[in-house]
Amino acid sequence: MLVVGGLYSIFSFAAGIAGNLFAFVLFVSPIPTFRRIIRSKSTEQFSGLPYIYALLNCLICLWYGTPIVSPGIILVFTVNSIGAVFQLVYITIFIIHAEGSKKLKMLGLVLGVFAVFAAIVVISLYLFEPASRQTFVGYLSVFSLICMFASPLFIINLVIKTKSVEYMPFYLSLATFLMSLSFFAYGMFKNDPFISVPNGIGGVLGVIQLVLYFRYSNSGEEPRAPLLDSYA
Repeated sequence: MLVVGGLYSIFSFAAGIAGNLFAFVLFVSPIPTFRRIIRSKSTEQFSGLPYIYALLNCLICLWYGTPIVSPGIILVFTVNSIGAVFQLVYITIFIIHAEGSKKLKMLGLVLGVFAVFAAIVVISLYLFEPASRQTFVGYLSVFSLICMFASPLFIINLVIKTKSVEYMPFYLSLATFLMSLSFFAYGMFKNDPFISVPNGIGGVLGVIQLVLYFRYSNSGEEPRAPLLDSYA
C-alpha cells in the first residue's frame, strides 16, 4: 500500500509539473505580439481584453490553489501565479503604448479586476468555513475557466468557416491540449472535480483543434498569428 501510495503521489506531481510546463508555453506565446507593439510604439488594432480576462482567471485560480482554500494542490497556485505575472507584464506594456482613451479604459479594467479579486478573497475568508470556502472559490474558478474557452471556440469556428489554419498555430493547439490533459490527470489524482472537469473540457477542445489542424493544414496557408492574439 505504501508503494502504491508513493507511486500515486509521484504520478500526481508529475502531471502537475507537466501542466505547469505546457502552460508556460501558452504564457509566452503573446511575446511576438508585444515585441511588435514595443517596436511600433503603438497597440495598433490589438485588443487588451484577452489579457484582462486571463489576469482575472489566473488570480481566481491561484486563490483556489492556495493552502488556505485548497490544501495539497500547490501546483495550481504556482502555474497561475506565473500566469498572473505574465499577464500583468503584457497589460503594462499595452497601457504604456496605448492611445489616451484606450489607456484609460485598460487602467479602469485592471483596477476592476483587482477590486473583484479582493472582494472574492474577503468574501471567501470571512463568510465561509474552510470546506464551503473551497467549494465557493472552486465554482468561481470553473466558471472563469469555462469563460476562457470562448477564445478556442472562436478559433475553431474561424477555422471551420475559412477552412484555413492560418490563425491557429499547431504548437499552441498542441500545448493547449497537453496542458489540459495534464491538469485533467492532476485533478483526477487529487480527486478534485474543480480541476479535472474544466480541464477535461479544455482537453476536448484541444483535440478538436488538432483534428481541424490536420484536416485543413494542406490548404497552403501557414499559421501566422498566435492563438491568443485578439483583434478589435
